[in-house]
Amino acid sequence: MKTKLTISLLTVSLGLTACNSNHANSNSSSDSSANSATDTTSYPPVETQKANTNYKPAFAGQTRIKGAKTSTPFEGKVIAEGLKSPWGITALPDGRLLISEKEGDFRIATADGKLSEPIKGLPQVNSSGQGGLLGLLLDPKFESNRMIYWVFSDNTAAGTLTAVAKGKLSADEKSIEGAKVIYQATPAHKGNLHYGGRIIFDKEGNIILSTGERSDLVTRPLAQDLNAALGKILRITTDGQPAPGNPFIGKANARPEIYSYGHRNPQGLALHPETGDLWETEFGPRGGDELNRIEAGKNYGWPTITYGIEYKGDKVGEGIQQKDGLEQPVYYWDPVLSPSGITFYTGQNIPEWKNNLFICGLSSMHIARIILKDNKVVGEERLLGSEGQRFRDITQGKDGALYAITDIGKLYKIDKK
Repeated sequence: MKTKLTISLLTVSLGLTACNSNHANSNSSSDSSANSATDTTSYPPVETQKANTNYKPAFAGQTRIKGAKTSTPFEGKVIAEGLKSPWGITALPDGRLLISEKEGDFRIATADGKLSEPIKGLPQVNSSGQGGLLGLLLDPKFESNRMIYWVFSDNTAAGTLTAVAKGKLSADEKSIEGAKVIYQATPAHKGNLHYGGRIIFDKEGNIILSTGERSDLVTRPLAQDLNAALGKILRITTDGQPAPGNPFIGKANARPEIYSYGHRNPQGLALHPETGDLWETEFGPRGGDELNRIEAGKNYGWPTITYGIEYKGDKVGEGIQQKDGLEQPVYYWDPVLSPSGITFYTGQNIPEWKNNLFICGLSSMHIARIILKDNKVVGEERLLGSEGQRFRDITQGKDGALYAITDIGKLYKIDKK
């Protein structure tokens, strides 16, 4: 049944803390200025709950920035239900939406909410815990070659790992033809948490992939190990080889596919539409979810520095938040947002959203609208908070609207009234 929601001027904070089952800077070109139609001066920070720690930010505006509200009337409405634990979503050239379901299928949704039968022919996934069929991506030449790339949790004799595969969508859209695995993020681990799993193309046509550090104390240090593919942002070709120009190519004891390191469980990747900068979101532990601007070769600190604590309340490592040589997050959340998929808005329907970043919140049960200026966060707004949904991924459709999926299988359209 389709439902409809009119978004209020400022959504009430839910302030929910993260749960173990889903939780686990800089100096480049200036971001485009925040749209003057959005008021970022009159509203208090959207977060009102007590933080998990008394840690102090490294700079003003790194957390709990002033609130914002959208002045353009808009709405979020459910256009489809019945998806099975959807995880990734992207727009097809004809305006329909391709969606991955955690247990191992693709589905296609039409603009009026009709869902296709599951698309078959994908490799088997391990869908236990946080694993399954994860992020997905269309080839830039999809209209002619019909190639799709996707991330999944792959079974091996040594355990599970984050893997990338590709295959061709059949003409009748009922199956994937010629599916093959092109990359495996080793080492494998006998666990089912923190796979990362987002995937996007860069402007050169290479694949950018996020991997988690697999959560356990034994694998956590591998986020700092350049000879392991865990806890990294990776950059590979469409054949799964290290992409030309990667920062560690030719360096001893370092994997050439690594682009950045020191990440916990990154589930959000997006390129800024004007600057081309790579932005990433990742789960902290209890507190310390991060928004980062990713630069080649940089170390983003986990688990050496963090603004979070262990779930049971202990400090992580030495309990420090800053260290020379380690990158600070552009922004962090405490209590947590539980950030999953992200996208920048480039549509014309709501001009004040131009170049704003939209972040899906899981335990926080809302979509965060983040306003950036000069690579800093200058405003934050919470959308769809009254829906009570764990938002998993978001994309912009060919019609300029935003489309978001939730863990219980709803597909939302967010657009001007």
